[in-house]
Amino acid sequence: MTLTRREAVDLLERHGLSPSRALGQNFLVDPNTVRKIVRLARVGPGDPVVEIGAGLGALTVTLAEAGAEVVAVEIDRHLLPALREVVEPHGVTVVEGDALTLDWTEVLAGHDRWALVANLPYNVATPLVCDLLDDVPAIDRMLVMVQREVGERLAAGPGDPAYGIPSVKVAYWATAEVVGRVPPTVFLPQPKVDSALVAITRRPAPAVTADPEALFTLVRTAFGQRRKMLRRSLAGVVSAEAFARAGIRPEARPEELAIEEWGRLSDALS
Repeated sequence: MTLTRREAVDLLERHGLSPSRALGQNFLVDPNTVRKIVRLARVGPGDPVVEIGAGLGALTVTLAEAGAEVVAVEIDRHLLPALREVVEPHGVTVVEGDALTLDWTEVLAGHDRWALVANLPYNVATPLVCDLLDDVPAIDRMLVMVQREVGERLAAGPGDPAYGIPSVKVAYWATAEVVGRVPPTVFLPQPKVDSALVAITRRPAPAVTADPEALFTLVRTAFGQRRKMLRRSLAGVVSAEAFARAGIRPEARPEELAIEEWGRLSDALS
């Protein structure tokens, strides 16, 4: 059972609700898209799954019907009665809270490894994915729906126009791939942009051994002037000798360096 557009409208009206623009609420109301997400997430019986931004529960219920043990996180307290009405009969645990500040150790205490499957609010998608990769190792794979440009940024590789700081952060911890496109028509209300489905799989260990704080300080400094050559954007930070030790051309620009090269450059400063 997944919510159709008409059923979602009726549910909202019955509870005196409307989608919150401030919270970036665009509810999934297309059963085919919901089933596609669950299929791409490779979710099956007994799998522990956390969903962030459960909304009206269309994706939540389909995850539960696939046999997953679902914890649904929702920040909007006004929405919680409608969400609970839809998902609790399916054995779903509902957690009220802000995913950016939750005590994830407590929320995920029941299992060592979790999948995240979520339609993420556009305004928090990038920091949320990066924070979870940094701080919540129990989440070892993700299938997230995000704004198309955000999805391309998360999965971008060196030389791609979308390659930037989030791309390097994801590459440090995981592999990522855009696995689907989603049109605005499957949402209530319809956003003005297309969405993308991004599959992220955590690596057994970070891609490089460089100290992450030093590494990402370097990355942020370089991408702060991304149009400049590294010898200019990192002037006073990386010497010519350090570039040589790392085997990195000083004339390169930040978007040309893969995570392994960033790791070598960071190590060369140690």
